[in-house]
Amino acid sequence: MKRRSFLTGAAGATLAATAASTLATPAIAQGKRELKMVTTWPKNFPGLGTGAQRVADRITLATDGRISVKLYAAGELVPPFESFDAVSSGTADMYHGAEYYWQGKNKAFNFFTAVPLGFTANEINAWIMHGGGQELWDELSGNFGIKCLTAGNTGVQMGGWFNKEINSLEDFKGLKMRMPGLGGEVLRRVGATSVALPGGEIFPALQSGAIDATEWVGPWNDLAFGFYKITKFYYYPGYHESGSTLACGINRKVWDSFSKSDQSLVQSSCWAEDDYMYAEYNAKNSDSLDVLVNQHGVKLKKFSDEVFNALGKASREVVAEVADAGPLEKKIFDSYTAFKKKASAWTLLSDSAYTAAREKAGG
Repeated sequence: MKRRSFLTGAAGATLAATAASTLATPAIAQGKRELKMVTTWPKNFPGLGTGAQRVADRITLATDGRISVKLYAAGELVPPFESFDAVSSGTADMYHGAEYYWQGKNKAFNFFTAVPLGFTANEINAWIMHGGGQELWDELSGNFGIKCLTAGNTGVQMGGWFNKEINSLEDFKGLKMRMPGLGGEVLRRVGATSVALPGGEIFPALQSGAIDATEWVGPWNDLAFGFYKITKFYYYPGYHESGSTLACGINRKVWDSFSKSDQSLVQSSCWAEDDYMYAEYNAKNSDSLDVLVNQHGVKLKKFSDEVFNALGKASREVVAEVADAGPLEKKIFDSYTAFKKKASAWTLLSDSAYTAAREKAGG
């Protein structure tokens, strides 16, 4: 896929004049309903955009066409960062996006995508599905008339692309970097400027010098966007997103109008994408990293312990401050933190211990 084909669709799409006035009341004909899903992703973008399309297709197929979901990529019906408001207000029926994009509504939304030094993909699913996370998510999103479900995960992300080497914390001073969510606030704490941009606007901003650095997802998506054409310093690991959940948000009135059977089918369709996307990223990232390094001369760098630990200190402060915003934010923070303590202990004894031992044994 050519980078230009989806960048142009994301950044340059002109909104239809009637879009804002279009109500989300699903079209109903002969017992069938047509729902509109908006996304924050460029059209057909690998993993994210195609994942949203798979959710739409799965729901349509699972319900044998009784619920037909039509996908609108970023900018086709509403701008990417207006997807939440479109579903909340009823302009659209569903969205596929990252919950931390809505932190302007409530900072606790970050916990349902990723927070700095937060859960891995396995851990956040355990919290949401078995640790009370879904109930808290329902309470938070319900305040805006939305029902949310996990519908994708990109896994651990890279630390980002930089136009210079990052050898100490001083190198962040004055840096303009694209990073959404609480990770952006961490950057501000260490002297950088955080810029929130939707995916389709990142490459031109980096190319023009409007930003000096960016994070996006990982090797597969970063290769597709062509960041290597502008900068060669590629850092890991990403302190800001260790297992980024993507969500399908559904207008609450639309969700409540479904039968219990259809609610189950919609939920299963979203959960299936959660597993499928995570596997896809793990399959694609390794090959893409090889291309970046060995074909495009990208310089793969690891953050020094000094830099990562300093970012970690700022991360703990930023995340903890969310609890001060109100009772619900504190309840979510407390639940997340308590579960993370348990999950981290098991991760260290299971996945982390095994992979480290496997590597040492030459496996």
